[in-house]
Amino acid sequence: MNRPASSVASSGPSARAWLIWCVGAAAYVLAVTNRASLSAVGVDAAARFDADAATLSLFAVVQLAMYGGMQIPVGVLLDRYGSRPIMTIGMMIMAVGQLTMALSPSVGIALVARVLLGAGDAAIFPGVLRLIATWFPAQRGSMMVQLTGIIGQGGQLVALIPVAALLHATSWSVTFGSVAGLAALFTVLLFVLIRNNPAGAARDVSIDTDTGAVRVVTSAIQVEPGGIRAAWAHPGTRLAFWSHFTTPFAGTAFVLLWGMPFLTAGEGLTSADAAAIAATSVLVGMVLGPIVGDLSRRIPHRRSRALVLPAVGVQAAAWLAVICWPGHAPLWLLYALAVALATGGPASMIAFDHARTYNPEHRLSTATGVTNAGGFLAALVAIFLIGLALDLQGAGSPATFRLDAFRIAFLTQVPLWAVGATFIVIERKRTRIRLGMDGPRS
Repeated sequence: MNRPASSVASSGPSARAWLIWCVGAAAYVLAVTNRASLSAVGVDAAARFDADAATLSLFAVVQLAMYGGMQIPVGVLLDRYGSRPIMTIGMMIMAVGQLTMALSPSVGIALVARVLLGAGDAAIFPGVLRLIATWFPAQRGSMMVQLTGIIGQGGQLVALIPVAALLHATSWSVTFGSVAGLAALFTVLLFVLIRNNPAGAARDVSIDTDTGAVRVVTSAIQVEPGGIRAAWAHPGTRLAFWSHFTTPFAGTAFVLLWGMPFLTAGEGLTSADAAAIAATSVLVGMVLGPIVGDLSRRIPHRRSRALVLPAVGVQAAAWLAVICWPGHAPLWLLYALAVALATGGPASMIAFDHARTYNPEHRLSTATGVTNAGGFLAALVAIFLIGLALDLQGAGSPATFRLDAFRIAFLTQVPLWAVGATFIVIERKRTRIRLGMDGPRS
């Protein structure tokens, strides 16, 4: 089990490794921009397609449903073919999706466009995670994952500011056609510059699923029969799934769709003030990422209790404070909410540490896909429930949005936090028992 470290593991990453990661990370920024491209223009989309709240939420739900549903198939494909072809195809699909969105004359065509965006988006982040595992030493894995997440969130800022500004300065077709053009450019860059493995051998770092011991593998990319079942069978993978299910969905629902309508139509803020609050959430998340990544590295056996569950509690407490505030919430409280939601992104990256730690190389991407599906399953449920709750209260369009309806709608997030936190506690205990850190339950 204790093999000598490979050159990748023992020495620092090469210049080519950094180039490949930079291209992958930039592609992830564009993927997040595509994902969040309706976040700051939700009211414009509602006007263009004459959509109520349920239909507006459906744009995000079908996209996230496709994203989440594709995570496991994409993971299997990454384990078989590697990052280069899968990421290239994913980016090409996103280019087609945004071009379809630019030209869509109806809700039906727009929904097809969002499905394509979700399918293409599903390939990018897991592909970058596989590149990190292949090209970088294992001890840098946690920090590189956090750094990728931090940089990727810049795509939300692009969607909130330049994309929205371009739409208001030009037209719907020009704006989304421009984003489609960028995706086409990155399709070429990914194909030309990305390589699955360092030259010479398919070296990778693997982790024993029972002991956590690091070893070096040199086998080619392969698919393990029953890999999905084997990944899910380990409580560490289930801990990763529920960690990613519980931590980021509130921030995703806020930034991806419902934050801007809530802040403008509900709280009565100007578009500039609302965008500043949403941008604050993204920026704070980028600042917290390295801090959480370093803490995760220092306390690997306590990170669920010390980092993940507190992030859930902070988000729930902040939302309940805003919901219960009499009248319009003060600006400082809305900024506090943005900061609280920002903790979800960095905390969710810890889930990928779990997936990487408790799965061997040949099912790494499969386990990553299982993990990534959790967060977006929760996000699509949250987005749909918020839209449904608004419609049931007769507040389903921009003309009828009102603060009290938003308050009740956002309460639908509470059961998701409760379910997720419960399973985090359960699977953490099972993982510690599996690793021999705790005794079996009596």
